Amino acid sequence: MPELPEVEALREFLDENLVGKRIARALPVAISVLKTYDPPLGALDGATVTAVGRHGKFLDIEAGGLHLLIHLARAGWLQWKDVLPSGPPRPGKGPLALRVALTGGDGFDLTEAGTAKRLAVHLVSDPATVPGVARLGPDPLADGFDRAAFAALLAGERRRIKGALRDQSLIAGIGNAYSDEILHAARMSPFKPVQNLDEEETTTLYDAMRTTLGDAVARSHGLAAGRLKAEKKSGLRVHGRTGEPCPVCGDTIREVSFSDSSLQYCPTCQTGGKPLADRRMSRLLK
Repeated sequence: MPELPEVEALREFLDENLVGKRIARALPVAISVLKTYDPPLGALDGATVTAVGRHGKFLDIEAGGLHLLIHLARAGWLQWKDVLPSGPPRPGKGPLALRVALTGGDGFDLTEAGTAKRLAVHLVSDPATVPGVARLGPDPLADGFDRAAFAALLAGERRRIKGALRDQSLIAGIGNAYSDEILHAARMSPFKPVQNLDEEETTTLYDAMRTTLGDAVARSHGLAAGRLKAEKKSGLRVHGRTGEPCPVCGDTIREVSFSDSSLQYCPTCQTGGKPLADRRMSRLLK
């Protein structure tokens, strides 16, 4: 799933390659991708792109006074093409969900792998009218988001740190991968209750969050859209690396599986050497 660093890198890429260009046509290919109907997608025809922004994991392409909001979800991606195919895209079972063609012959495709179609596109006059944007918490890399603001958000929380970091209404942009990376950098168990954090631990977690996300954004800076997935994977230290040695201590990275996701962690760095119970395997062994 693209998270804050990748979406921010896409925003930078589109800001350089899309702003100032005119849209010839925006063509939905998968019926599930478009979540709004008024104004119609045809309202973008002939409009010049004036800005590209980001709200958490949402891309915001502004053109003709409208906002094309894109949420790539778990398996979506944006593919930039210097030369788009000449013929109109054909609806079907392929990954193509939406195409934005520019008058110069270039443009981009939105694609989504797999059968669970969650990629979402909204065309609105105000981004705040999209529920997913309206509920977003603060951006963790915003200049004004300091340690005090972070501590205030956590005050009163009664859940595990992993879940709190992933809650978009609490903090915008962090998903499964970077929450694993942040907790590894902070040397904290993903199952540690937020209410058990002391002042020093809160500072450690805040610093780990800012450093982990900031470093990921810096690594992705200037990369073409097609290289961002590989860059994300290469920069991860624990997420997606079950069975590999921890790059900090050498212990074996372990995994806890859930119904539709999993987390990875280092026992030595994060849980005092004790493996966490894998709920899925525990149920199978009963």
